[in-house]
Amino acid sequence: MATKSKIEWTQSTWNPVRGCTRVSEGCRFCYAERIAARFSGKGMAYEGLVRRTKSGPKWASKMRTLPELLEIPLKWKKSQLIFVNSMSDLFHEDVSLSFISQVFDVMKRAHWHQFQVLTKRSQRLAELSSKIYWPKNVWMGVSVENQDYTSRIDGLRGTGAAIKFLSLEPLIGPLSDLDLESIDWVIVGGESGYGARPIQKEWIIDIRDRCKADGVPLFVKQMGSAWAQGCKAKDKKGGDMAEWPADLRIRNYPPLLEVTK
Repeated sequence: MATKSKIEWTQSTWNPVRGCTRVSEGCRFCYAERIAARFSGKGMAYEGLVRRTKSGPKWASKMRTLPELLEIPLKWKKSQLIFVNSMSDLFHEDVSLSFISQVFDVMKRAHWHQFQVLTKRSQRLAELSSKIYWPKNVWMGVSVENQDYTSRIDGLRGTGAAIKFLSLEPLIGPLSDLDLESIDWVIVGGESGYGARPIQKEWIIDIRDRCKADGVPLFVKQMGSAWAQGCKAKDKKGGDMAEWPADLRIRNYPPLLEVTK
């Protein structure tokens, strides 16, 4: 599955892997889980990969790799910023090193694109990093939702990625003394959708100030649904920059790529 994306910091998505497993608090209201549930009926793309429970859909902890989708980016001739596996995690323990290597080989061959790979499984990322060839057009990131998971950043630092980035989304707690050594880009955003937990402006300000001090580009994606409801914002996800505090209207990219959307 490869589509134009509404995710603010990318342009297209490419999903050669389907399925996932919750691993931490940031997964509680997983957007991909909810989307997959809508396409989990008989004969549909996510059949058997999502369970329906009384508390809502949950990943069934089953993975499906799709070799037939591997070469899709090679068919896109116009240079794009591509989010890899927006509906899964390439470094899930049930995705083989062989398949991961095939994904990286396609990214190498599609050298006119920039690829963004994001994982919560930084331990496996660190274990496999030396076995992967890292093309210069691959950005590698880890998700960190609160202070409990900042150790994921250490797993990222040791990789051979040309661009290393953090997705601090959904940010559900403050990140004190955030260490940005060897980090090239930071995304931050509030939680959106059903049950969204609130973000505090002060948490984003702390991250903004840390990025500024260390010279790291910052991309504020959205303020989240709880913030939007509290402020009676028109954008229910808090994604309209015009409605934000003026000092948080920041959307910068790393200098490697000049992005046009």
